[in-house]
Amino acid sequence: MRVSASLSITQDSPAAAEADALVVGVGQGADGPVPAPGTPGLGAALDASGGLAATLALLGASGRADEVHLLPTPGGPAPLTLAVGLGAPPADGAPYPAETLARAAGAAVRALAGKDKVVLALPAAGAAEVGAVALGALLGNYQFRRYRTGEQRRAPVGELLLATGAEGAEQAAHRAEVLAESVALTRDLVNTPPADLHPEDFAAIATEVAESASLSVEVLDEAALVEGGYGGLVGVGQGSVNPPRLVRLGYTHPEATATVAFVGKGITFDSGGLSLKPPAAMEWMKSDMAGAAAVLGALKAIARLGVAVNAVGYLALAENMPSGSAQRPSDVLTVYGGTTVEVLNTDAEGRLVLADALVRSLEDSPDLIVDIATLTGAQLVALGSRTSAVMANSDATRERVVAAAGGAGESMWPMPFPAELRKGLDSPVADIANVASDRSGGMLTAGIFLKEFVPDDVAWAHLDIAGPAFNQGEAYGYTAKGGTGIGVRTLVRVAEDLAGGADR
Repeated sequence: MRVSASLSITQDSPAAAEADALVVGVGQGADGPVPAPGTPGLGAALDASGGLAATLALLGASGRADEVHLLPTPGGPAPLTLAVGLGAPPADGAPYPAETLARAAGAAVRALAGKDKVVLALPAAGAAEVGAVALGALLGNYQFRRYRTGEQRRAPVGELLLATGAEGAEQAAHRAEVLAESVALTRDLVNTPPADLHPEDFAAIATEVAESASLSVEVLDEAALVEGGYGGLVGVGQGSVNPPRLVRLGYTHPEATATVAFVGKGITFDSGGLSLKPPAAMEWMKSDMAGAAAVLGALKAIARLGVAVNAVGYLALAENMPSGSAQRPSDVLTVYGGTTVEVLNTDAEGRLVLADALVRSLEDSPDLIVDIATLTGAQLVALGSRTSAVMANSDATRERVVAAAGGAGESMWPMPFPAELRKGLDSPVADIANVASDRSGGMLTAGIFLKEFVPDDVAWAHLDIAGPAFNQGEAYGYTAKGGTGIGVRTLVRVAEDLAGGADR
């Protein structure tokens, strides 16, 4: 599926590089682009390139963030020099923000697709900057090529060389490689057509990943789900010829003092069921399993990084299809643990499978539960396609997860649980309805529904990633078109923070 570049660190000057292209950063100065500080030997590289800053100014470059200019530099250290904008230099000589560097590296590497070897001479004077540049470059190099034939697209960069003398650079680059590999796994799964990724297929891939990462794995098939009383998964999956699965992944660390549980929505295709979606709304519903994919990617990364925490991951996998056996609006199902739910809209299916998995995750006695799901179209209305929502059963938990997301470089925004919205989920025939008649605040109401399945004394957060999970527009920064892998880095950071912090 994906093709990853090799990444290595060099302390040699960029001016001595032998490569197809050299990437340099330029800041946004008062009179045009200016060389960005922080890379040993950068001045010499720019001089050898023939006064790059002056040339860029003549071309109208400004140095604004993510602006890319590729120039022939036959007298320079490489035949091509790519200048990528970093925006205005930070005050007081502070380093550029990690996310700025990551996005710039990603934009640069995307523009150099097809090159064999690229040297990155971006500001990376410290380990944090090294990690950001490495991660952005690797994510920007991602391509999903499984179904492409011939040479319809330039191949990813083959080798990336990051110029830095920073202490801890090798460790920072290793962490970036682990995260990038897990994000790429998540992107691959989201990009795979639903005909090739039924719940059984997803469970098989999760089993392979678990075995390679030394994770424990348990898979409940349709018979076990019926016997165990997982009414949400059974009800959602009963309309499809491809039956549901519940996968439990486990990671333990000998020094762990806390346990975190991640729960991911894994609807491998969402037609809406009998409450059928419009055709255009179905075109990207292969991404409705992005939450489960993020949980799988995060567990893999946590294991490879050796985070000192116990972590469990639940993948709630089903295909939501219309048929003669599909659940009907007004059906009542019983989720794991005994709560009855009146299904008023079969297209509000993600919360039903998550309810099963959330209740099951309580059996692991976690200190924190985080579920992640492409749950509502209302998320797009509220926050757009690049910012996920965070809801929680306490302010402290919500702030903790939002802070973790910010530290990981993923945009997430805190959202409330207005108490008055709960009444809309009252049902005359069951304990709760899966939707409210009033569609106002639909994203919040969905979170309030999930809140019913987690005791107040268990810390829990809900991430709605409906829009950010799938980029329907053009690629930008290190974000590819299609699956984005959103959530992986946040979940890893949550686990690290619960473990008491980690070098990163």
